[in-house]
Amino acid sequence: MAVPEALTAIPGVRTAAQLGEPGDSLTVLPELAGLFPGGGLRRGSTIAVRGATSLLLALLAAATRDGSWAAVTGLPELGLAAAAELGVDLERIALVPDPGAELVAVVSALVDGFDLVVLGPLPVQPQTARRLAGRVRNRGTVLLTAGPWPGADLELTVSGHRWHGLTQDGHGHLRARDVVATSRGRGAAARPLSVALQLPGPEGAVAGGGAPERRLVEVAG
Repeated sequence: MAVPEALTAIPGVRTAAQLGEPGDSLTVLPELAGLFPGGGLRRGSTIAVRGATSLLLALLAAATRDGSWAAVTGLPELGLAAAAELGVDLERIALVPDPGAELVAVVSALVDGFDLVVLGPLPVQPQTARRLAGRVRNRGTVLLTAGPWPGADLELTVSGHRWHGLTQDGHGHLRARDVVATSRGRGAAARPLSVALQLPGPEGAVAGGGAPERRLVEVAG
């Protein structure tokens, strides 16, 4: 079955008349809003996420709970239990574990049919990246990539990993992880923005942290 035909069998996949307008935003969790100049995921943009698949998944949480549909491809080992703990509505996620040799065709079809598309760490040539980014802009989708993406509109990185829960002698259970997430865009959005997070927090979901450590912010900038 060709990918475009397969998409028509997924309930809720949007049609051309249901596309969002480029420039509109999809919501993110309040703890993540400070990473984005407009407070959300701008439709028509490409966002590269480096350093934590958990942050990539957390970006889907609020949007899927608000009714948006997301597709994930190129992440065959995606943990659905972890995604659910981060707040993702699994009923609004479509999985294409391996796009195979037809990467461009698969991603193009997903961009046409979903509000958000997550692409795993697959090598993409700059020319191909530009072509797909143009389709993303035209369709009002948000493309989230795990790892670098040539010409990404925004790049998110995670640093400062520190786990809580273990005693000094190594006993106990890991409960939460402190990180600093930093975003850097292009043009007017080039100034880096940083937020401190617990990713995951004690209950598995994203939680707000304290003020980002000055040293970490300076390194990210």
